[in-house]
Amino acid sequence: MAEPMQIVIGDIVQMRKPHACGGDTWRVVRIGAEIGLRCQTCQRKVLLPRSEFERRVRRFVQRGTATI
Repeated sequence: MAEPMQIVIGDIVQMRKPHACGGDTWRVVRIGAEIGLRCQTCQRKVLLPRSEFERRVRRFVQRGTATI
């Protein structure tokens, strides 16, 4: 079984498909069973199940700071 992707609040990710507004970069705002994302273009907030998020991510544009 693959290890879960390391995600921290503040990460900015590029997704495979663009949002309806045309933007394809999202900021991670919530972590858990579902990942909360905010579109960097229109500021819309969505929740994706972690498994779906990991499939849809193309790349990390900027990494957030991990705080423990």
